Amino acid sequence: MLRALMFILPLALTIYAFIDCLNTPEDEVKHLPKVVWVIIILLFWIVGPIVWIVAGKARRAAAGGARGSGRGGRGGRGAWVAPDDNPEFLKSLSEDSEEKKRQDDALFKDWEADLRRREDELKRQEGREEGDDKES
Repeated sequence: MLRALMFILPLALTIYAFIDCLNTPEDEVKHLPKVVWVIIILLFWIVGPIVWIVAGKARRAAAGGARGSGRGGRGGRGAWVAPDDNPEFLKSLSEDSEEKKRQDDALFKDWEADLRRREDELKRQEGREEGDDKES
Protein backbone atom coordinates (compact mmCIF):
# COMPACT_ATOMS: atom_id res chain seq x y z
CA MET A 1 0.00 0.00 0.00
CA LEU A 2 2.80 2.41 0.90
CA ARG A 3 4.55 1.68 -2.41
CA ALA A 4 1.40 2.52 -4.34
CA LEU A 5 0.95 5.70 -2.33
CA MET A 6 4.50 6.79 -3.14
CA PHE A 7 3.60 6.53 -6.83
CA ILE A 8 0.04 7.88 -6.68
CA LEU A 9 0.76 11.08 -4.71
CA PRO A 10 3.43 12.46 -7.07
CA LEU A 11 1.27 11.45 -10.04
CA ALA A 12 -1.74 13.27 -8.58
CA LEU A 13 0.42 16.31 -7.83
CA THR A 14 1.72 16.29 -11.40
CA ILE A 15 -1.75 16.03 -12.87
CA TYR A 16 -3.01 18.85 -10.64
CA ALA A 17 -0.07 21.12 -11.52
CA PHE A 18 -0.39 20.31 -15.24
CA ILE A 19 -4.12 21.15 -15.34
CA ASP A 20 -3.57 24.24 -13.18
CA CYS A 21 -0.82 25.44 -15.52
CA LEU A 22 -2.98 24.89 -18.61
CA ASN A 23 -5.93 26.75 -17.05
CA THR A 24 -3.86 29.69 -15.84
CA PRO A 25 -4.07 32.79 -18.07
CA GLU A 26 -0.77 33.78 -19.67
CA ASP A 27 -0.64 37.09 -17.79
CA GLU A 28 -0.68 35.29 -14.41
CA VAL A 29 2.26 32.98 -15.22
CA LYS A 30 5.47 34.17 -13.54
CA HIS A 31 9.16 33.88 -14.45
CA LEU A 32 8.88 31.62 -17.54
CA PRO A 33 6.54 31.20 -20.51
CA LYS A 34 3.63 28.85 -20.00
CA VAL A 35 4.97 26.28 -22.49
CA VAL A 36 8.23 26.02 -20.56
CA TRP A 37 6.30 25.48 -17.32
CA VAL A 38 4.33 22.64 -18.92
CA ILE A 39 7.57 21.00 -20.05
CA ILE A 40 9.12 21.40 -16.58
CA ILE A 41 6.03 19.91 -14.92
CA LEU A 42 5.98 16.91 -17.23
CA LEU A 43 9.75 16.21 -17.35
CA PHE A 44 10.53 16.65 -13.67
CA TRP A 45 7.38 15.06 -12.29
CA ILE A 46 8.16 15.40 -8.59
CA VAL A 47 10.10 18.65 -8.47
CA GLY A 48 8.38 20.36 -11.42
CA PRO A 49 4.87 20.44 -9.96
CA ILE A 50 6.17 21.68 -6.60
CA VAL A 51 8.13 24.49 -8.27
CA TRP A 52 5.04 25.42 -10.34
CA ILE A 53 2.85 25.60 -7.23
CA VAL A 54 5.39 27.65 -5.30
CA ALA A 55 6.80 30.00 -7.94
CA GLY A 56 5.05 29.59 -11.28
CA LYS A 57 1.76 31.35 -10.77
CA ALA A 58 0.75 34.73 -9.41
CA ARG A 59 -1.40 33.80 -6.42
CA ARG A 60 -4.22 36.06 -5.31
CA ALA A 61 -4.62 37.32 -1.78
CA ALA A 62 -7.15 35.43 0.31
CA ALA A 63 -10.51 37.05 0.98
CA GLY A 64 -10.17 39.54 3.79
CA GLY A 65 -6.44 39.74 3.17
CA ALA A 66 -4.69 42.55 1.33
CA ARG A 67 -7.92 43.50 -0.46
CA GLY A 68 -10.13 43.33 2.61
CA SER A 69 -12.43 46.10 1.46
CA GLY A 70 -13.55 44.05 -1.57
CA ARG A 71 -12.73 46.93 -3.91
CA GLY A 72 -9.96 47.23 -6.46
CA GLY A 73 -8.73 44.15 -8.27
CA ARG A 74 -7.49 43.82 -11.81
CA GLY A 75 -8.44 46.31 -14.46
CA GLY A 76 -10.11 48.69 -12.02
CA ARG A 77 -13.07 46.34 -11.56
CA GLY A 78 -14.48 45.53 -8.15
CA ALA A 79 -13.86 42.19 -6.55
CA TRP A 80 -16.44 39.46 -6.90
CA VAL A 81 -19.45 39.93 -4.65
CA ALA A 82 -21.89 37.21 -3.66
CA PRO A 83 -25.31 37.63 -5.31
CA ASP A 84 -27.10 38.19 -2.02
CA ASP A 85 -24.69 41.07 -1.25
CA ASN A 86 -24.86 42.64 -4.71
CA PRO A 87 -27.39 45.51 -4.76
CA GLU A 88 -27.63 45.48 -8.56
CA PHE A 89 -28.53 41.79 -8.59
CA LEU A 90 -31.08 42.23 -5.81
CA LYS A 91 -32.65 45.17 -7.68
CA SER A 92 -32.94 43.08 -10.84
CA LEU A 93 -34.64 40.36 -8.79
CA SER A 94 -37.21 42.76 -7.38
CA GLU A 95 -37.95 44.17 -10.85
CA ASP A 96 -38.25 40.67 -12.28
CA SER A 97 -40.41 39.51 -9.40
CA GLU A 98 -42.83 42.46 -9.77
CA GLU A 99 -43.23 41.78 -13.48
CA LYS A 100 -43.60 38.07 -12.83
CA LYS A 101 -46.18 38.75 -10.12
CA ARG A 102 -48.23 40.84 -12.57
CA GLN A 103 -48.04 38.10 -15.17
CA ASP A 104 -48.98 35.45 -12.60
CA ASP A 105 -51.94 37.53 -11.39
CA ALA A 106 -53.19 37.97 -14.96
CA LEU A 107 -52.82 34.25 -15.64
CA PHE A 108 -54.61 33.43 -12.37
CA LYS A 109 -57.53 35.71 -13.30
CA ASP A 110 -57.75 34.05 -16.73
CA TRP A 111 -57.82 30.61 -15.10
CA GLU A 112 -60.52 31.69 -12.65
CA ALA A 113 -62.66 33.11 -15.47
CA ASP A 114 -62.21 29.91 -17.47
CA LEU A 115 -63.13 27.81 -14.42
CA ARG A 116 -66.29 29.85 -13.81
CA ARG A 117 -67.27 29.50 -17.47
CA ARG A 118 -66.79 25.73 -17.37
CA GLU A 119 -68.73 25.42 -14.10
CA ASP A 120 -71.60 27.41 -15.61
CA GLU A 121 -71.57 25.14 -18.69
CA LEU A 122 -71.71 22.05 -16.49
CA LYS A 123 -74.61 23.48 -14.47
CA ARG A 124 -76.51 24.24 -17.68
CA GLN A 125 -75.85 20.73 -19.02
CA GLU A 126 -76.97 19.17 -15.73
CA GLY A 127 -80.11 21.32 -15.78
CA ARG A 128 -80.91 20.14 -19.30
CA GLU A 129 -80.32 16.51 -18.38
CA GLU A 130 -82.59 16.81 -15.33
CA GLY A 131 -85.24 18.41 -17.50
CA ASP A 132 -84.91 15.58 -20.02
CA ASP A 133 -85.25 12.99 -17.22
CA LYS A 134 -88.42 14.62 -15.86
CA GLU A 135 -90.05 14.65 -19.32
CA SER A 136 -89.41 10.93 -19.85
